[in-house]
Amino acid sequence: MEARINIIKRNVLVLNQTYEPLHICDVKRAIVLILEEKATLVKSFDHQVLRTVCEHFEIPSVIRIHKYVKVGRWEAVLNKPNIFRRDNFTCQYCGAQNVPLTIDHIVPKVHGGPDSWTNLVTACIACNNKKGNRNLVESGMVLRNKPIKPHKIHTLQRFAESPINEWRPYLFLD
Repeated sequence: MEARINIIKRNVLVLNQTYEPLHICDVKRAIVLILEEKATLVKSFDHQVLRTVCEHFEIPSVIRIHKYVKVGRWEAVLNKPNIFRRDNFTCQYCGAQNVPLTIDHIVPKVHGGPDSWTNLVTACIACNNKKGNRNLVESGMVLRNKPIKPHKIHTLQRFAESPINEWRPYLFLD
C-alpha cells in the first residue's frame, strides 16, 4: 500500500499547449486532467502502471494541457527557503554545506542595502559574523557566485532537486 501512495504523490511536469513548463502537480491530479480530456500524456515513467479494478494507467511524468494558458508576469517569492534553494544550500563566501545557514545582505541594511534577490545571499554563521555590517570591500570577502533573480525555469529545475530525466528537454537542461 505504501508504494502506491508514493506513486500517487510523485511529481509530474505540466506543460502549456506550447510545451512551455507551467508548474508541477502530482500523479493523481495529472491522471484526473487526462481523464477529463484537459491534458495529454507526453512522457510516462518507464514500465510503471497504476492499476484499478477495471483499468490501468501509465504513470505520467510529463503532461501537456490542451488549452493555452496565458501566463502573467511570474515572480519568485523572495523568502529564506527560496534564497537557500537558489544558492543550493551553500555559503556564498566559503562554500560550506551541511552547516547552519543564514541570509546575508551584501550591502548591509544600515548602508541602505535593499531586501532584493541581487542583495541577499546564503551565508554560514561564521562568514556572516566575519562580514558583519560591512560591505564586501571593507570586509575583504568575495562572493563565489553573483546573486540573480530566479527565472521560472530555474525555480522548476530547483523544485525537483534532481530533475527527472524525462523533464530535461522541457526545462532546457539538454
